[in-house]
Amino acid sequence: MSQNATNNDTPLTATRARMQAALRAAGRDADAAQLIAISKTKPVEAIAPLLAAGHRRFGENRVQEAAEKWPALKQAHDDIELHLVGPLQTNKAKEAVALFDVIQSLDREKLARKLAALKDAAGHGADFPRLFIQVNSGEEPQKSGIEPAQLAAFYGLCTDELGLDIDGLMCLPPQDEAAGPHFALLKKLADELGVSGLSMGMSGDFETALGLGATHIRIGTALFGPRE
Repeated sequence: MSQNATNNDTPLTATRARMQAALRAAGRDADAAQLIAISKTKPVEAIAPLLAAGHRRFGENRVQEAAEKWPALKQAHDDIELHLVGPLQTNKAKEAVALFDVIQSLDREKLARKLAALKDAAGHGADFPRLFIQVNSGEEPQKSGIEPAQLAAFYGLCTDELGLDIDGLMCLPPQDEAAGPHFALLKKLADELGVSGLSMGMSGDFETALGLGATHIRIGTALFGPRE
């Protein structure tokens, strides 16, 4: 399908329309959630039509790939908001802090301490990425994230001991389970902690996520087509 910005039926406009319909059905405001276009593995040529259409929020999985694509794009469009949605190695944290506006994958104590040290080094008032804690809602041993039973303690470590500001929670439900219960759990956990951000929902389930309170949906396939 063409992504020409003048075409009223582009993947971006179609996804936005579905998003607005889901928000209306849930009785939520039209601006209650943000669409993050997940551009991992996609070249600049695939990103350009979305930028031409005015879209400015994008997500990447890897620091190195983002570093190759986004500095020039951010220089050309100073209102781009770039999210890291994949795992962050501690030795890449400094580079990530310089490149990304939001880090959605804070998932362990070692990384929290590294980010806190970088924030301290930057000094009071310096720009620092907004942070989401990744929750392993399915308690899958192969997946990153804080298990729900450990979340309150980890949140306390981040905020009380380390002085990090936590904007929200993020989850990736197990592929072989219904996503809805995981989204409902993330909303419950966020309410208990008093954080407002909820990054949940992808191309196959974002309408369910919006119905359960998502503030950020991460859309790749619906916008760019299947990954190579």
